[in-house]
Amino acid sequence: MSNVKLTLISHHLCPYVQRAAIALTEKGVPFTRRYVHLAAKPDWFLAISPLGKVPLLIVKQDGGTDIVLFESAVICEYLEETQPGARLHPTDPLTRARHRGWIEFGSSILSDLWGFETAKDSENYEAKRNALIDKFGRVEAELGDGPFFAGSAFSLVDAVFAPIFRYFDVFDTIAPTGAFDALPRVTAWRKALAARQSVREAVTHDYADRLKTFLKNHDAWLLKATA
Repeated sequence: MSNVKLTLISHHLCPYVQRAAIALTEKGVPFTRRYVHLAAKPDWFLAISPLGKVPLLIVKQDGGTDIVLFESAVICEYLEETQPGARLHPTDPLTRARHRGWIEFGSSILSDLWGFETAKDSENYEAKRNALIDKFGRVEAELGDGPFFAGSAFSLVDAVFAPIFRYFDVFDTIAPTGAFDALPRVTAWRKALAARQSVREAVTHDYADRLKTFLKNHDAWLLKATA
């Protein structure tokens, strides 16, 4: 696979793109990024994205043929199966299956996060906040001594949750959400992931400003909340 060239089609805020970028960096795989505006999707993008979503991974093979992979889980599994570098999935089948389950749980958190950040009134805001607290509580019960999900080894589960926690790095500068107040293990995990180089480099330097602009454009209740 040494001659394969990889291009990650990205959006500046997409947490699923961040998963793939983190996995690529953890694997030590060189890649390029190309950003698209999802509010005005270009024709070339729609032609190669069956779902009209990011991320896409364009795999340029030795003969010059481009193969396009879509869906972050598929991309990360492909990288794990084909690229050298640190393993991001456990070797034991049962443990690996459990990790895949928690990856899906992370995706369910992202669904609640969308409702939380786009809530336009206090009722919906509080409902989604409480849903998030409940789900993070389930994660708290699963964590060990850390620093990562499975202990000392960084995994794809970490790559999934790092973008989730990044949202709150920005939210916390606007209004306290209280999402992690009673969750010491999740809080420690969040801190460890924020310090990881692959996590820091998964977004551009203006990520926070872009997210705040998104909140303003959606008239988010979070901007009006004080507690």
